[in-house]
Amino acid sequence: MRRALELARAGLGLVSPNPAVGAVVVDAAGNEVGVGTHTYDGVKHAEVIALEQAGGRARGGTLYLNLEPCSHQGRTGPCADAVIAAGIRRVVCSIQDPNPQVAGQGFARLRAAGIELTVGLFEAEAKKLNEAFAKYIRHHVPLVTLKAAMTLDGKIAPPPSGSSNPTAVAAGGSTGGWITGEIARKHVHELRHEHDAILAGVGTVIADDPLLTDRSGKPRRRRLLRVILDSWLRLPRASRLVKSVQDDVLVLYSQADEASKQELEKLGLRVEQVASTHPDGRPNLAEVVRHLGKQEITSLLIEGGATINWAALSSGVVDKLFLYYAPKILGEGSVPFAASEGGHGSHGLVLARHLQLHQFGEDFAVEGYLRDPYKD
Repeated sequence: MRRALELARAGLGLVSPNPAVGAVVVDAAGNEVGVGTHTYDGVKHAEVIALEQAGGRARGGTLYLNLEPCSHQGRTGPCADAVIAAGIRRVVCSIQDPNPQVAGQGFARLRAAGIELTVGLFEAEAKKLNEAFAKYIRHHVPLVTLKAAMTLDGKIAPPPSGSSNPTAVAAGGSTGGWITGEIARKHVHELRHEHDAILAGVGTVIADDPLLTDRSGKPRRRRLLRVILDSWLRLPRASRLVKSVQDDVLVLYSQADEASKQELEKLGLRVEQVASTHPDGRPNLAEVVRHLGKQEITSLLIEGGATINWAALSSGVVDKLFLYYAPKILGEGSVPFAASEGGHGSHGLVLARHLQLHQFGEDFAVEGYLRDPYKD
């Protein structure tokens, strides 16, 4: 099963909007005779690839996989039927498919065919691997992760100089250098690789001029979609983000004029309007998430400044937190992790559950959930 999970992880970046699935076929003597990793462009599901590799040696053997075999006709036929036809004697699987079209029906077919079934091995690892798929397939919106890097006193940047909107400044920009060390920053790109899209506000682009790209070096089926919230289309035309566009920048606005929209579109950016319910005209984040879901974005990483962080938390769109901490203190006047437009700290208790700690050199990170993507 560890091998199956390893094969499934190899599909990250190549599988969305489908789930990441790995499969291993072991013959009756206990020898590995077939393996498979699902990729979206490869079409075939992992268990079918593994069974085809195994051929006749699969008969009487065991199939290990991290997600329930599908039982419905999609781009491929039902995998449960393929498992039965191959003569597999036993199936060991981590979790039931959260897809309402499957949701236990694949297991039911296997049992009805007399196949011995074991479910639950490495359940936690398997659930984490496909948490974005679980959220998307059940609610048609992406899993939203709020990521930030901060000091021990909860600051994401030193006091800005010459900024009329200090809360827009993000960590790691031109205003004060990097908060976290190289190991943590390298991990950020691993995190970006696992997501379909990344979101920041135009204030962060103005302050830091970030690229917001996936520089993990790993292959992707689709480029990481860089989403910028920009109510009035103030995005600097000379920014690195604009200069590096390759049909992978989406600017979401609410109030700008048609001339500004056309100007950005001529530079190769996608510019789309979303509704606003905020007094200052900012795009409604719940509507932003729904808008991205319609474009088959299954996972969204928010890397904004204090204002975006506060808006995301207060709007209730955040499912998960990934917060990096450096052993530093920035002190009074520095930019907080989350604050309203006027610079005031956010109010209201947000409870994170199922916490995990990660060490990155001298830095550490706290990973936790505000919602369970398989239940909430």
